[in-house]
Amino acid sequence: MSLSSDQQLDAIRTEGSRFWDTIDAATDLEARVPSCPDWNVGDLARHLAGVHAFWTQIVDPEAVSNDRPIATIALVGLGREALERMVDVLASADPQQHVWTWASQQDVAFVTRHQVQEAAVHRWDAQTAAGADVDPIAPDAAADAIDEFLILTRPALTKDSPPLGGSVHLHCTDVDGEWIVHADGRVEPIHAKGDVALRGTASDLLLALYSRIPLDNLDVIGDRAVAAAFLDVHLG
Repeated sequence: MSLSSDQQLDAIRTEGSRFWDTIDAATDLEARVPSCPDWNVGDLARHLAGVHAFWTQIVDPEAVSNDRPIATIALVGLGREALERMVDVLASADPQQHVWTWASQQDVAFVTRHQVQEAAVHRWDAQTAAGADVDPIAPDAAADAIDEFLILTRPALTKDSPPLGGSVHLHCTDVDGEWIVHADGRVEPIHAKGDVALRGTASDLLLALYSRIPLDNLDVIGDRAVAAAFLDVHLG
């Protein structure tokens, strides 16, 4: 389930490159992004380029200047450049180097791990919006992202929310990966009976956690109200 740092960097390269390939091939940058309804395809591309640049600066403030506007005509080239620079900076940094993050884990290792899902989920967004063939996220990368999401990302997003009305068991059907999320938010990577079980491919479970696909795309066993409340996380 857990990816090494090198595997995470490979996943960022792969998913990031596929994202920019999709943007490059898109025929309409004004097309709306169904999974991010406030954005069009160009907005999505500018967002991810900005994410690449932001986290590069967090890890190495001397590595990139943020004062260059991203014009539509240069979007793909600048996006690819920002991706490669970020990967290079992450690869050369000490994973244990302390850096600011919005999560409880404050190091380069977290930044690297989280950028896998940034690239992968937004690649899915781009393919969906562009009308391209939509590829699932690789099972091992998706399972690792689920683990990080449950342990670090979701708690950061729900810290002021009331407890769940029950426990949730998540089970990947295509790769090793099981978790129980207790009503108080505690997460254990084990097989255990919950008030509701969500079963699906690792890609589908991750996309559901990110509100990209509906609950009905998963196998739901048990209390659907608990499942719906669990997935009702506001992702910014």
